[in-house]
Amino acid sequence: MLRYLPFAVILVLSFPATVMAQETEPEDQRFTVDTPVNLDFLKEEKVEEAPKKKKVKKKVFYGVKTKKGFARRGSGNRVTYELFYYLKKPEMPKTFVRDIYYYDYARREVIRTSKFDPKKGVLLHGPYKRVMNEVILESGIFYKGTKHGRWMTYKQDSTLTDKALYFRGWPKESQVTYYDPMERKKVKEITPIEFGEKEGFYYMFHENGLIAVTGEYKWGRKVGSWIEYYPTGKRKKLVTYSKDPFDKDLMPYVKTEWNDKGKEIYRNNKMVK
Repeated sequence: MLRYLPFAVILVLSFPATVMAQETEPEDQRFTVDTPVNLDFLKEEKVEEAPKKKKVKKKVFYGVKTKKGFARRGSGNRVTYELFYYLKKPEMPKTFVRDIYYYDYARREVIRTSKFDPKKGVLLHGPYKRVMNEVILESGIFYKGTKHGRWMTYKQDSTLTDKALYFRGWPKESQVTYYDPMERKKVKEITPIEFGEKEGFYYMFHENGLIAVTGEYKWGRKVGSWIEYYPTGKRKKLVTYSKDPFDKDLMPYVKTEWNDKGKEIYRNNKMVK
């Protein structure tokens, strides 16, 4: 029987390799015998986390840090509170505007002015509310001392009385022209527009930046006093219009004129109702 042993061994050694591979094939299909020996396959797959939401910075509006303040006016049942934010440091408005709002240090109240002195206070910047008996009478937002965005006013029964849109102190629809239309640094004329009509204060400037003409529009018509100025800043002429935009009886007329030295050279004492 020993003479048949070599044949048996040959059978075992010549058994198909594919069968042997099937019997020894690893259970984990992620790697084969040719896979480099390391432990990478044991590492857990990284799961992408959702980006964290940025925290909204408090008291920061349009990228500028502010302080919170309030002011009180009146007495008894007529007390009104103003809730607002203001710049941390005194700063002048960047553009020309007629109405500038600031918090007065000494008087501890919100002041509206056309000539701002940074020694007296700081510009309002951020949300604003005026409240009486827990009812909001006015709300809006300021941008460095100027009305900006949507402004709403209400009666004491919360009925809406007015709504306006502003862009840094001017009605948002206002038309602005420049002496340098490409660079837009020298303003030539500002025509206030609200809801498609000329409404508000109009300004024309000399090329040196000083006011050339100023006046007011109501319902698309000139009203009240319109003043012309010399390039030096001295008054030149005052033209009077009716205070009522629908009064067609009164024709506009020159009330006063001055020469370039500031001396009055003409006056019309006509009375206007």
